[in-house]
Parts: sequence; structure tokens; C-alpha cells
Amino acid sequence: MHRDHDPAAPAAEQVSFDDFLKVDIRVGTIVAAEVYEGARKPSLKLRIDFGPGIGERKSVGQVAALYTPEELIGPQVAAVVNFPARQIGKALSEALTLGFADEEGRVVLFAPDSRVPDGSRLF
Repeated sequence: MHRDHDPAAPAAEQVSFDDFLKVDIRVGTIVAAEVYEGARKPSLKLRIDFGPGIGERKSVGQVAALYTPEELIGPQVAAVVNFPARQIGKALSEALTLGFADEEGRVVLFAPDSRVPDGSRLF
């Protein structure tokens, strides 16, 4: 298991609050999802609506072990929206959708437990 996914790993080095604010984590609604054919690990291509300030962004996530495309359309998720776009195989990922690894290393998406406006920032 990768250190970042190991629940027994020690905490990362301390950062300042200003450093934390540099990472722009927003909530958005998944408006489209499809299986990412040809990915090395079971992945889905997502389109997430972050509201009028940011708009829609594409994201590729290794979440196909626990989720089907059909069940992901409609829920809200949290994602980093200010990382540079990243080429993942033939797909472009414009946001880093956030999640936690379960006991088997499968990604469980991070989402608010109540609906909030798309584009709301984590603080």
C-alpha cells in the first residue's frame, strides 16, 4: 500500500494556514460519468459541475472498483480545482477528485453529507 493510503502512516509535515489556502478544494455535482477504457487500474471519467464561478471540469478517478457510472451521476464530490490539467493516458484530467482508501485500497469518494451550493470552497 502506498504511504499516502496507509492509515498507520505518520502525519505529513506541518504547513501554514496560508499554504492550506493555496489548495482550492471545491464541491461540485457529477453530471456525467463513463468507464475509462484502457486505464491500467479500474477508472471512470467524470464531468463535474462546480457552479458558475468555475464551470464544468473533467476528472479521471480510480473509483470503478466501488462505483458504477450510473450511480455517480447526481452526487456531489470534493475536488482540487487549481492543479494544472494532467494527461492520464488519452484523457485530460482538469480536477483532482478527492477520496480515501478503504481497507482494501479502493477509493471512497469524499463528499458533503448535506447538499451545498456547487462551487462552495472547503475551509
